[in-house]
Amino acid sequence: MTEGENRVTEWLREQRDAMVSLLGELVNIDSGTYDKAGVDAAGEPLRRFFEAAGLQVEVLPESTFGDAIRATLPHETANDQRPIVLMGHRDTVFPKGEAGRRPFRVENGRAYGPGVADMKSGLVMNAFVIAALARFGGHPAPVVALVTSDEEIASPSSRPLIETQARMSRAVFNAEPSRAPNVIVSGRKGGVFMSFDVYGKAAHSGAHYERGVSAIEELSRKVLALHRLTDLDRGITVNVGLIGGGQTVNTIAPHARGEIDLRYVRSEDRAAMIDAIREVVENCSLPGTTAQLTIKGEFLPLEETAESRTLFEIYRQAGRDLGFDVEAEFTGGCADSGLTAGQGCPTLCSIGPVGDGGHTSDEYVLVDSLVPCAQALALSVMRLRS
Repeated sequence: MTEGENRVTEWLREQRDAMVSLLGELVNIDSGTYDKAGVDAAGEPLRRFFEAAGLQVEVLPESTFGDAIRATLPHETANDQRPIVLMGHRDTVFPKGEAGRRPFRVENGRAYGPGVADMKSGLVMNAFVIAALARFGGHPAPVVALVTSDEEIASPSSRPLIETQARMSRAVFNAEPSRAPNVIVSGRKGGVFMSFDVYGKAAHSGAHYERGVSAIEELSRKVLALHRLTDLDRGITVNVGLIGGGQTVNTIAPHARGEIDLRYVRSEDRAAMIDAIREVVENCSLPGTTAQLTIKGEFLPLEETAESRTLFEIYRQAGRDLGFDVEAEFTGGCADSGLTAGQGCPTLCSIGPVGDGGHTSDEYVLVDSLVPCAQALALSVMRLRS
């Protein structure tokens, strides 16, 4: 490693306890996606950290969900002013009060608490990496730490910001948790989340059964047809994960509702699958029923490109220089990295500290992975030349 790289990695090695402290502060703040006040509160420690590091900090207001935060480390003399982006979200899936019930703790080398892996540890890593670069330099271009607020529900407010940032950027590192042993994500499925409503006609199920038309029966037929759209060989899955409906047990159901999860691998499969799902939903087989489909949110797939493979090789070599090997895998899970890759920006995902159990009470991050993952990211940024 160069002298500059050594300075950055040595400083990061000395920040382990400070990283744990900031992580605990973030985890102990409830920040469920729909809790705007909580998500904004979870942004405050990061905003203060960025300002203390001498970065240019913007708070980008959002009326419904949490505000976004963008911290910029300029590079006035770089020939290529496209920034390198360190991205992460601070919203979690947990309800208000969860941080009080399960506060941050460290046991046997693992840190626990709501959102500790997904993805508050990644935000801590990003913060210390950009602070190290601000202190010692060595970055070949401006660096941006982008902290968003609603990834857990497919980023309805953050998507325009993320896509705009990606179009003007050189590369994106998304700090979702990596997997043991040092496995990052090079490809993800796209996902579309939909709901469908079926309408029938109510009637007394004992006295006037023949007058009714059951929305539940029609929904049941649609569930079977929707699941038949799954094509595992092509990586396409259709799952009706929630259903509900009816009025009372002795009433023919006038309404029923379901929610659909579509996953796909290739961008070109999206339109055809949406059309197929819409055809199943809107063409009713039970006379007297009608139905409609609503798209609630979606993630784009993270598809590998020659540029993203080059980015991975830079990251893997950084890991080797630090004494560990990195592998890459494909996953069916979705993330904001698909949005940046969809804009043509080379993107690596799940380069955050090693963790598991996201969205559960068993969620953890390996404390000893905080420093090496930060070091690998810092080296990758420093080596990302034009």
